[in-house]
This record gives sequence, structure tokens and C-alpha cells, in this order.
Amino acid sequence: MNGIIVINKPKGCTSHDVVSKIKKIVKEKVGHTGTLDPLATGVLPVLIGKGTLCSKYLINHDKEYEVSLKLGASTDTMDAEGKILDKEEVKKSVFEKENVEKVLECFIGKQEQAPPMYSAIKIAGKKLYEYARKGESVELPKRKIEIYNIELVGINKIDKKIEFKVSCSKGTYIRSLCIDIAKTLGTIGYMADLKRLKVGEFSIKNAVVIDDKLDKEEIERNLISIEELFKEEQKIELNNKKLILFLNGVKLSNENEDGVYKIYNLGKFIGIGIIKDNLLKRDIIL
Repeated sequence: MNGIIVINKPKGCTSHDVVSKIKKIVKEKVGHTGTLDPLATGVLPVLIGKGTLCSKYLINHDKEYEVSLKLGASTDTMDAEGKILDKEEVKKSVFEKENVEKVLECFIGKQEQAPPMYSAIKIAGKKLYEYARKGESVELPKRKIEIYNIELVGINKIDKKIEFKVSCSKGTYIRSLCIDIAKTLGTIGYMADLKRLKVGEFSIKNAVVIDDKLDKEEIERNLISIEELFKEEQKIELNNKKLILFLNGVKLSNENEDGVYKIYNLGKFIGIGIIKDNLLKRDIIL
């Protein structure tokens, strides 16, 4: 079994938990791309068999989330799982729709963002959350991100929550975004809930629920093949002689432009090849 299945990760389990469960079912090598925190739910692409070799093509995908931001309180982890650090009253004017929409809109575009202290980014060989757990301070490295779109979904004045949908680039920390939005609104806050709706072309509409009923047959029915994953790429047909050379790792002369190509022999999908400087070499072989 080789390919990708889109899982709708439930709250409370880790991405590793999902991988472990799928691995027990399919008895194949399994991985994932785009880690989700235990608190978060939604789209988690799980790679199976030789689908795990496709991870390098998936790491730069844009993402879309549905977010719930709690105002008037802050936590050490910037989300609902953390310890409350501070609380404050939130002015009623903060929750005015026009005000919230104006603040959200100002976050659209390219910007620099500091990651949360409770994250896996490494500084001097240690992960940030290791520093955080020991109470050690460290300068947070900012990274360039882009918010493509952000729109208000709802306002709950009673629970002091704002819900919004955001479409963003790889590397965007939604927890940090929540803190920045709360600050711009003139208060404090934390990420109360997070659902990932899309990772690249992988949508929650096509995601499979992971429960006790999930079996090998359902995984096979919903599996996205490697050929389908690269459906937008051009084809290259190799004759038998060239195919043998290609499979043995020999680079073949080819006049096509540099890029990724689907490789076929007698109409059968063989795998993925890469052309660079007019040379075709194998990459993923089924």
C-alpha cells in the first residue's frame, strides 16, 4: 500500500498516536506531514509505504485553519492547555464587529513572527519548550510568514471568544497569531481551539475519521496514490531499455525543462523522476 490518506485528527491525541494506529492497521511504514498539537483537530496527511518518500514535496504547503481566540486571559503555553498567568477585564467595545474585522484585516500580508516558547524549534541544540519548562529565557528567532486571508466567523461576548478563519503560509504559528491579535485589540488572550481545514490540496471535506471502525479496507478506499498526488506534473514515457537504466540509477539525457515528472513504461506508472540540467534521474520508484 503506497500513498497518502487524509485523517481528521481528533482532539486529545498526538500526530504520533495517529501514525501508530495507522501503522498497526496497514503493517507498512507510516509517517505524517504537518504536526498538529493534541489540542488541535482537523487535517493530518498520513503517508503510507512509499508515500513516505513524498514528504519533501509536501512540507511547503499553505494551510487553512478555523480558530477560537479567548480574550481576557493569558496562559504560559499560549493555548487552553496551559496554566493561567493573568486575567483582565475586556472592554465591551473590543467585541464590536467593525473593530474586530479591522484588527483582523491588518494582519493580512507578509510579516515576521516569533514562535511560542512552548514549541519544538531548536536554539543552540535545545528545543524551545525545554528552555520554557526550566524557566530559562532565550531570544526568540523571528521567521518570515504570510497571512493570505483572515475573516471573522463569529463573536461570543459571553464567553469572550472570537472565532476566525485564516489562510497562511508554512511556518505560521497560530498561537502566536492569537497573542498578537489580542494585543492589537488592546487586551490579552490565548488560542482556545484550533481546527485545520486544509493542507495544500488536502481538505477536511475528504478527511477520514480515525476511530475503532477504521480498517485496512477503508484506508485503501480513501488512499490517494502517488500518481494522483502528482497529477499536475508532466509525463515521460520510457522504453524498456531506458527504463532499466533509469531504475539502476543512470541519469538519462532529456531536453525537458527542469522539474518533477511522472515516469511511465508502456502506459504503466513507474514512479517519479527529476530533471535537472537536461538529465533525468529517478526519485520515487514503486
